[in-house]
Amino acid sequence: MSCSLGLTHFNGFNPSGVSFPASRRRFNGGTRLGGALKIFASSDTKQQEPDLSVTVNGLHMPNPFVIGSGPPGTNYKVMKKAFDEGWGAVIAKTVSLDAAKVINVTPRYARLRAGANGSAKGQIIGWQNIELISDRPLEIMLDEFKRLKEEYPDRILIASIMEEYNKAAWEELIDRVEQTGIDAIEVNFSCPHGMPERKMGAAVGQDCDLLEEPARVALKSGCEGVAAINTIMSVMGINLKTLHPEPCVEGYSTPGGYSSKAVHPIALGKVMSIAQMMKSEFQDGDYSLSGIGGVETGGDAAEFILLGANSVQVCTGVMMYGYDLVSKLCSELKDFMRTHNFSTIEEFRGTSLQYFTTHTELVRIQQEAIRERRAIKKGLQSDKDWTGDGFVKESESMVSN
Repeated sequence: MSCSLGLTHFNGFNPSGVSFPASRRRFNGGTRLGGALKIFASSDTKQQEPDLSVTVNGLHMPNPFVIGSGPPGTNYKVMKKAFDEGWGAVIAKTVSLDAAKVINVTPRYARLRAGANGSAKGQIIGWQNIELISDRPLEIMLDEFKRLKEEYPDRILIASIMEEYNKAAWEELIDRVEQTGIDAIEVNFSCPHGMPERKMGAAVGQDCDLLEEPARVALKSGCEGVAAINTIMSVMGINLKTLHPEPCVEGYSTPGGYSSKAVHPIALGKVMSIAQMMKSEFQDGDYSLSGIGGVETGGDAAEFILLGANSVQVCTGVMMYGYDLVSKLCSELKDFMRTHNFSTIEEFRGTSLQYFTTHTELVRIQQEAIRERRAIKKGLQSDKDWTGDGFVKESESMVSN
């Protein structure tokens, strides 16, 4: 991938629930890819209940489903709700040193529905937000991190952080967050809107001089994991009655981050590309990959895992369907695993990577397959296949030279 993709399309340093155990004072990292089909000796053997638990960078989770950084992790009450509902891990909304600089507007969301522009009946396939990082004082967020870890010591809580291009500010923020006892830190170098105006988020992640190729340099720099993708910069649409853009704030708007089902194929493509790079260049390290983008079903999650993801994050899906969505996701993922006789997540993680290649190779593979099919059809398979009119050609078709 070219550096120009930056982090608008993925969280270059986001360990998202996978990542750097805070005590290591590193930024995040990786994945180990693979996965083999399990062969059962007898179809009569009683099938074992699929095990959804995963261990990512030393962090154990009951399932691979992680609350992605955003509104679903904005305060103690909602993060507690997530743990109570059974999410594998929670990534809190991104914090910075000075929340007073963060001022949100309302409305700040817009939705795209299948069908005509402005239709109120179609299925929601796209979601845009112009929301910023946490506007709550850092001290309050830190106190809530401590409280959550005291009440849920065995659950994984991840802090997401962002600062301006200032090393001292980053170091201070990391130190203060670590002291709360959180399990890992997500470094947000990918938020595409709002914060780049202050040289934060994607303003750093897309600066090739600062970051080179985001996912690769993140791992080379000591990160333990990569999360992909973040929202994609977009303009949701124009209201054809008022001629104003959406979401409309006092008649005006600004480009924002696009998410939900419509970005799922894009996210799969980025995860596949990053997974291949990690497998090729970082196969000897204990790195992790977290997939994000349009996850609403267990099948959506399975696709990310098949491409090498260790965990799967959900943010917009929670905003649309609620925290109990995790129960549906777990149930559907288990159904998928039963269908293919997979007992654990690791058994099928990365399995589908082997089926991607270049277009040139696709041409070669297809031409070879066509030749093989023609070879099979060459000659007559049975005496009943002879015809009177084509007797000579049919004879010649079975001559070896």
